[in-house]
Amino acid sequence: MQTQQPPLEATSPFELRVNLGKEVPESEVRSALASGDMGFLHSFTTGSTVDGPGVRVVAWTAGCMWRCRYCHNPDTWTMSNGIPVTMTKAIEELRKYRHGLKIMSGGLTISGGEPLMQHRFVAKLFAAASDMGIHTALDSNGYYGARLTDAELETISLVLLDIKTWDPERHRSLTGMDNAPTLEFARRLAARRRPIWLRYVLVPGLTDDPEDISKIAAFASELGNVERVDVLPFHQMGQYKWKKLGLEYTLEDTPSPSNELVEQTCALFRSAGLKAY
Repeated sequence: MQTQQPPLEATSPFELRVNLGKEVPESEVRSALASGDMGFLHSFTTGSTVDGPGVRVVAWTAGCMWRCRYCHNPDTWTMSNGIPVTMTKAIEELRKYRHGLKIMSGGLTISGGEPLMQHRFVAKLFAAASDMGIHTALDSNGYYGARLTDAELETISLVLLDIKTWDPERHRSLTGMDNAPTLEFARRLAARRRPIWLRYVLVPGLTDDPEDISKIAAFASELGNVERVDVLPFHQMGQYKWKKLGLEYTLEDTPSPSNELVEQTCALFRSAGLKAY
């Protein structure tokens, strides 16, 4: 007897979801990634006020090539954990909310995982949202930013760009990947005058080095298109997922940053002329 999948819409992105796309043959997965006619979503949430301006609908994609030590959704690393959703279905879901989103000055945010692992699906869904007059936001680490054409960037109203840390070695230790493609994507967005909201996760003992933060602040200030910086305090809400998935979690004893540390970090960004919250 086949187990019924959970609904696409979730009450929270922190819900653990695994193996929801495991029945999809690999050939179909590859075809879907190439065409964008089907995507793999961890979940779909409504009413968010922290993923872009106004009240947002958020599509959380499955699949990520980074392995951030503080990731709160490691179940989104694997694409087969996501629910297979056709583009037609995704557009139908979005159409239900378009009037409300406009009234509440909101829009559609595609987050993850890393959305640009499914860049064809993302580009098509943003194009459809843009045609409906819906504000669009991409929440990305930027590593695969080069996969998007200049024309596709024009359908993205805002990029929520995650910069994890500045020092390349520290970045590899933190994420397992290089940060050069992220910085290059930021420069490309600046050249095309596409707005950025910078997101920075503050982890005591890991990403709280003032010199490193100051270098990110200087870089962001020089870009000229960073509208704000969101300093996101580390939390332990995803720890249970690491344990459920049998993954080694190295930050069990790491506390959330104090209000004082958060304010000190915001002050470093503000000293570079940026708005930081």
